[in-house]
Amino acid sequence: MIFIQLFISFLKIGLFSFGGGYAALPLIQDQIVSFHQWLSLGEFTDLITISQMTPGPIAINSATFVGLKVAGFGGAIVATLGCILPSCIIVSALAYIYLKYRKMSLLQGILGSLRPAVVAMIATAGVAILNTAFFNNTATLHLDMVFLFIAAVILLQYKKWNPIAVMVMCGVAKVVFYMIGGILV
Repeated sequence: MIFIQLFISFLKIGLFSFGGGYAALPLIQDQIVSFHQWLSLGEFTDLITISQMTPGPIAINSATFVGLKVAGFGGAIVATLGCILPSCIIVSALAYIYLKYRKMSLLQGILGSLRPAVVAMIATAGVAILNTAFFNNTATLHLDMVFLFIAAVILLQYKKWNPIAVMVMCGVAKVVFYMIGGILV
């Protein structure tokens, strides 16, 4: 039964997650945290971090991780297959349609109208992640996380640091904050 639940849950995610990994985050959170409660919100935040650090799309990495945690190696395979199956079918069909009708203005209009929805889904995921990082399911603001966020934005946007270096720096800083009792908390 768990294999069927994993497959159907990640089939839904794969079917409705237009716009890439960040756009899929609200769908993934809804299925694995809210509906099935396979992970807590804190574990979901860790899942996002792990998915970012490993090669591959976020949704597929999430499917593999959740499947492995919930039902072992077989669960990882079933969840991953559920996640990629819709994409394989949809992309094949869309490639055929696009190649056949690519000059039509109606098709161009449809593709253009999907962009705002994708941006909204990405923004929703970003706000949820920031909320979890800054408040961690409590009413207390974690100033160390706010500081790390602001520092990361400055280093990435204004100093043009390498994103990997910024991630490593933030990870080391958080470990240091934890070891000395949270300077800013």
